[in-house]
Amino acid sequence: MKRKQKLIILVSMFAVLLLVLSGCANQYQNLKAPTGFFYGSIYKYLAVPMQKLLLWVGNLIGGVNGYGWGIIVITLVIRLILLPIMLNQVKKSTRQTEKMNAVRPQIDLIQKHRAGASTADAAKYSQLTMEVYQKNNLSMTGAMGCLPMLIQLPIFAALYQAVQFSPMLAKQTFLGVALGKPSLIFAIIATLFYLAQSALSLVGIPAAQRKQMMMMLVLSPGMTFFISIVAPSALALYFLAGGIIILVQQILTTFVIQPRIKAAVDAELKEHPIVTVVDESTFATAESAQDQSVKVESKQLHQDLRARNAGKQKRK
Repeated sequence: MKRKQKLIILVSMFAVLLLVLSGCANQYQNLKAPTGFFYGSIYKYLAVPMQKLLLWVGNLIGGVNGYGWGIIVITLVIRLILLPIMLNQVKKSTRQTEKMNAVRPQIDLIQKHRAGASTADAAKYSQLTMEVYQKNNLSMTGAMGCLPMLIQLPIFAALYQAVQFSPMLAKQTFLGVALGKPSLIFAIIATLFYLAQSALSLVGIPAAQRKQMMMMLVLSPGMTFFISIVAPSALALYFLAGGIIILVQQILTTFVIQPRIKAAVDAELKEHPIVTVVDESTFATAESAQDQSVKVESKQLHQDLRARNAGKQKRK
């Protein structure tokens, strides 16, 4: 998936989450459970089961901080369930990136000659790009999906409403911090974990590619901080606990998974080299043929004009 498309998806999911949270905040003024099809359905089918789960785990753990530890335990379980999916996507993404680096000269060459091309020629260049991808077994949509993020959206909404509309949960504390109110401390700590993850993800990345990734890497910590300072600290605690797993995942990715995938791709490319679909000669031949075609058309047009002028002279 292209970087721009990923950014659009992330911003869209952020907007949806803000919509949910803002709607809940309006309802929270009177601590009445939300009604209506949208917010009411989220509360009935997501928040109520989450409330019961949090209360059960909190009572099971016990103590003053029991409900806070309950949120952490539930978060760790969710993240551990998602971990194999995310690591599998990381493997696919790393493999795709390494092979893309190998075909990058061909893609750049197509883009170079495509600049300023006519609509008809642009279609030909698009076809050439598709051939480069297909003949080298590459996906044009990329390998990194958004499934883990999509799975987490209903969890965010459920946890938010579960705390906001449960008097018992809303008045609980964790390490002296009220779970029903925003906490700057939890927001900062959670954001630091995501910043550390973003910094680690840049290790070993070429400088040019880092610039392309920067927007995506800043967006995640930014979203975490913004949501955490306006939502109940229970949600910030969810981000904080999740950030620990995310950081561990990134350490595994940077220092274990990526080196192995890179070595495997290098070995594969030695056995099965990249298929060259286009080179400078491809475009030189095409441009020469195009120039020749223009010359022939120009010559034919000149002959037609001379023939017309000769006919006019005869009629006179």
